[in-house]
Amino acid sequence: MTDTIPQRRALAARLTQLGVLVSPPWRAAVEAVPRELFLHPGVFLPMEGGQWRPVTATRTDPAEWVQIAYRVESLTTQLDGRLTAEQASGPVQGSPTSSSTTPVTVIDMIEKLAVEDGQHVLEIGTGTGYSTALMCHRLGEDNVTTIEVDPDVAARADAALETAGFSTWTLTGDGLLGHPPRAPYDRIIATCAVRRIPYTWLRQTKSGGIILATVGGTWHYGTGLAKVTVSDDGTAEGRILSRSSFMQARSQAEEPITGDFSARTAYADSERKTTLSPLLLEDWMPAFLAQLTAPGARFTRATSQEGARLLYLFDPDRESFAAFTPYKDTWTVRQGGPLALWDTIEQTLTTWQDAGRPDITNVRLHITRETHTYWIDGHPALRWVQHFA
Repeated sequence: MTDTIPQRRALAARLTQLGVLVSPPWRAAVEAVPRELFLHPGVFLPMEGGQWRPVTATRTDPAEWVQIAYRVESLTTQLDGRLTAEQASGPVQGSPTSSSTTPVTVIDMIEKLAVEDGQHVLEIGTGTGYSTALMCHRLGEDNVTTIEVDPDVAARADAALETAGFSTWTLTGDGLLGHPPRAPYDRIIATCAVRRIPYTWLRQTKSGGIILATVGGTWHYGTGLAKVTVSDDGTAEGRILSRSSFMQARSQAEEPITGDFSARTAYADSERKTTLSPLLLEDWMPAFLAQLTAPGARFTRATSQEGARLLYLFDPDRESFAAFTPYKDTWTVRQGGPLALWDTIEQTLTTWQDAGRPDITNVRLHITRETHTYWIDGHPALRWVQHFA
């Protein structure tokens, strides 16, 4: 096996330079844990045209494999919930369903978790097991419990952890609804995105404990890293620390909107020119706000037969839609269903612009058993209460 100590030290130096690796215990973990062990059997590298090139440890020159392993980027390890690199003989199509997240994000999150010696951590989403190994090195394997919903992914992570010399509480099941041992925990960290932080996580966290998770909607962007502290009364409060993007937790993930969009939007209740461009929804903060305003909305892009760019908002649960078409220097929106999706979102975005476009880091969050309440201090109109059954 290739000695990767130089690469690990170089990775630690790079992460320090980027400002995400700041504490000596975590630096020691980065220098000690071989990332390449947690990429077996291989990874998929993106190609032009939406294809993926499989690269495996056994079929790749060792020097090239190490170079890939220590890229400061996310590396896809599974497609479509089943396909791994050793099963593919050439370029393939597919949607990523498991990955080794870029070390920049991994280290940034575990530094923000603010763990202390002796504390117990629950990790939601084992994935490859690399972040699990880092926490085991920092806290001791008896203080780390990790949950993975995909049994195949969990098996590979267990094998990698064992090879790296760690044996921890690795559970296979639904990390959103399960009741893992050793609760309550001092810290919970999620390496997947969730539409809401499940109340079961609050019940499994000690008073004064911290939950760190990416929250938002089901879009692939426009989500934020929330850090909340659990109180004696069973509620939690905190704020959005930064932008953050993870694959959606599988129990909360939704299938993409497909089919005949013209048929889905055939019967509109209204049509008008937009005040704001729907292209704002391709920016991070407007997308985050749109998903707070209309949590069921899903943003979809398409192209007409004539090559014109088309944009849509669909809310399948409310049977509502907004269909956008370019009109000279602006856009026309057609809306249908009981919820005027674009009217609601456009009003929020206008209020946000009038408030000076505050960043996602200005968003605060309060969680109870029934609700998530988001707000921006100093702007009463920028407040959203989401109710859950």
